[in-house]
Amino acid sequence: MSGDGLHALADARSLALHRAVAERLRAQPELVDAARRRVKAWQRERTVAAYYADAWATLLDGDRERLLATLTDPGEEAIALRHVTPFAGVVDPRTRWQIWRQERAAFEGR
Repeated sequence: MSGDGLHALADARSLALHRAVAERLRAQPELVDAARRRVKAWQRERTVAAYYADAWATLLDGDRERLLATLTDPGEEAIALRHVTPFAGVVDPRTRWQIWRQERAAFEGR
């Protein structure tokens, strides 16, 4: 698989994982609190570029439907935000690996 193919696969996996995150957030809106704490730590410690930390802070403190829409948006800006996600750990490892395998199979079937 070429570098472009690997990058496209990574983006597909990230989108699928964040769709799962959005489902979890619909069922458990309190999960946003952990993401807010993580983003505040990013901002305080400057461990993530300010652009991404600030964008996530705005999304997390704003309208929930906009946040959910961004998590599942296939557009370039949402792709970039998902590369630096405050939702690590929201999807359990078994589900994450299942998503990875499904996306790999779907990608190879294209």
